[in-house]
Amino acid sequence: MDILFGQSYFLRFDPKLYDAMQPYPPLGTLYAAAIMRERGYQVALFDAMLSEGTHEWDAALDRHAPRYAVIYEDNFNYLSKMSLLRMREAALAMIKMAQARGCVVIVCGSDASDHPTVYLQAGADYVILGEGDATLPELIDHLHNHDAPNVHDIPGIAYLDALGSVARTLPRPVISDLDALPFPAWDLVDRDRYQHVWRERHGYYSMNLVTTRGCPFHCNWCAKPIWGQRYHVRSPEDVVAEMQWLKDNFAPDHIWFMDDIMGIQDRWIEQFADQLDEAGLRIPFKSLNRVDLLLRGRAIPALARAGAQIVWVGAESGSQKILDAMDKGTTVKQIYEATRQLHAHGVKVAFFLQFGYPGETREDIELTLKMVRDLLPDDIGISVSYPLPGTKFYDNVKHELGARANWVDSADLAMLYQGPFRTEFYRQLHTVVHKEYRARKTAAALRSLVRDPRHLRPALIRQSAAMIYHTLTLPAARAELDRLAALPHAPTEVVIGGLMD
Repeated sequence: MDILFGQSYFLRFDPKLYDAMQPYPPLGTLYAAAIMRERGYQVALFDAMLSEGTHEWDAALDRHAPRYAVIYEDNFNYLSKMSLLRMREAALAMIKMAQARGCVVIVCGSDASDHPTVYLQAGADYVILGEGDATLPELIDHLHNHDAPNVHDIPGIAYLDALGSVARTLPRPVISDLDALPFPAWDLVDRDRYQHVWRERHGYYSMNLVTTRGCPFHCNWCAKPIWGQRYHVRSPEDVVAEMQWLKDNFAPDHIWFMDDIMGIQDRWIEQFADQLDEAGLRIPFKSLNRVDLLLRGRAIPALARAGAQIVWVGAESGSQKILDAMDKGTTVKQIYEATRQLHAHGVKVAFFLQFGYPGETREDIELTLKMVRDLLPDDIGISVSYPLPGTKFYDNVKHELGARANWVDSADLAMLYQGPFRTEFYRQLHTVVHKEYRARKTAAALRSLVRDPRHLRPALIRQSAAMIYHTLTLPAARAELDRLAALPHAPTEVVIGGLMD
């Protein structure tokens, strides 16, 4: 085998998401594999998503005996951008395993782009900086055939020079013609295993797809180490062609569009819906959108017509003061109106909520809780402000960071800088928000059941029991939150080790 592709996001190492068990193959890795195969190389995939640990990468190296071991992170997975410590440790262990077998080791991903020295000193031969789809083939052509430019003339890489110092080549422009890329190498994925997991746990099978790369907006906490401030989009025709191919070959019941923002222009969404109508194709999907863009033109009716089942929006906060401090560019009023319109068109809406931004007070937090009570979104995701290199937020708080600057896993919720409150407060806040939210959602469902008993489901009976529990325990949970709010705050100082044992 010429190239063994892998990535270090192990679902097994992220307890919260492992419990949710909604796995998706590493789409960015599959694009890179398709590109290299199109170039004539033999490729194989080690899919960490459903792997039990790095020992399976070790076995894959023995089985395939590749010349090149490419740890190519799925840059469409937001958790890769967060650079979780468990995943970094996994990547470093994988590098050493490949190095021990004499492989040329190449790494591409957000964390490696931000911290190439960490990966090079661990044994990687090359780190691809930013987007790798054009850099990887040029680099491997050079290594394989020695007829490409000298390595220092290949844009977008870092490596150790003869003196052991990190050398960086010139940046490489990102790819603008996304329609020219091949479809991801889905045949490398264990389709049957993914289908079994999804259907057993959720009763349907979901697959992932992207229509865009990048984001042009300026939220000052959002890192963009791969595509920077640039944004490029596939044609609606190309996206619909891929959806038809997926339907014909994999028959998914659902699609997750992993774009940072799907459809900046409402005209694109309308053309997308038109193309789906013309093809007679309808696969329910979830997508990520901005509330201000949803309110332009006919974006929401077009999303509903295209098959949008649920739209996640970066609501972040119910306080306009905090949204403005984040340079979010949206308003609380827009969150309310977009939610109303989505529900009016039969589309569910979910909120990403972010607590702990500098300057946030208990009053700001209560405004966010009020927004959730008022709108009762169909789902919520809660995070704490997370300083990532390359952002204005990071630059403002980097002098306050403690012994570690990353979470261990996605449920960590550690306050890493001298924020408004300490880590224990935000973990308790997570509990309080979910208790109140789940209780109110179930109560609303029960009111709907009184109006129409046909809505009765076994799950609702179980949820009703949970509602009683959450309602009874909410006052004590809020009292504990008040107690934690009074404690002094210092950054979490935790040194981890042995995670790969």
